[in-house]
Amino acid sequence: MTEILKKFERFIVLALTGMMMVVVALATIDLGWIIIKDIITPPIVLMSIEELLEIFGFFLLVLIGLELLETIKAYLIDNVVHVEIVLEVALIAIARKVIIIDMEKYGNLTLVGIAALILALAAAYYAVKRRLKIPA
Repeated sequence: MTEILKKFERFIVLALTGMMMVVVALATIDLGWIIIKDIITPPIVLMSIEELLEIFGFFLLVLIGLELLETIKAYLIDNVVHVEIVLEVALIAIARKVIIIDMEKYGNLTLVGIAALILALAAAYYAVKRRLKIPA
């Protein structure tokens, strides 16, 4: 029974890897299309702040996809989820949110929450990198 579960799990991980590869490839093509479109529309080569923020947000989205692919690959090889990679994905995702956030839509408490989340993720990443023993 255990062997069947291992084979099933491996199949699912391989399927997820294939789907993630497709998504990252399509997102990269879409990012390229957005950049070309923004460059050729008047005023040529000049981009507005909104267009730049859209491009940066999309760029970070592709990086998140690549990091998730790395997480899946590490799991496939070691059969263990690597906390460091998961924290990297979370840090990139929150950085993307900070870059594209519309400050006028959110209240002060939400912004403080995002700042607290960034600090918590940074502290966790530092602890993992330094292998600090933090009491539970």
